Amino acid sequence: MSDDQKRLADALEELKDHNFMKIHESPIKFIYYNLLRGLAIGLGSVVGATLLVSILVAILAQIEFIPILGNYAHEVIEIIEKLDKKG
Repeated sequence: MSDDQKRLADALEELKDHNFMKIHESPIKFIYYNLLRGLAIGLGSVVGATLLVSILVAILAQIEFIPILGNYAHEVIEIIEKLDKKG
């Protein structure tokens, strides 16, 4: 066996022992891993969107002197306050 082939064989052996490959050997581990991954992505998306909307509303609340944006920001703030009082 040549030196390149031996290095390739060694690399493949190392890859077999990698945690990522072990997860894909078992369907239960694979499902569990993807479930946790999906939950993390979903939670991160919700938290990120919440922060982004909060920052956007706070910025819009500060620029009420611009006629079009000011009216829109005022409506958004009223809706949020109305929902806060209900829930």
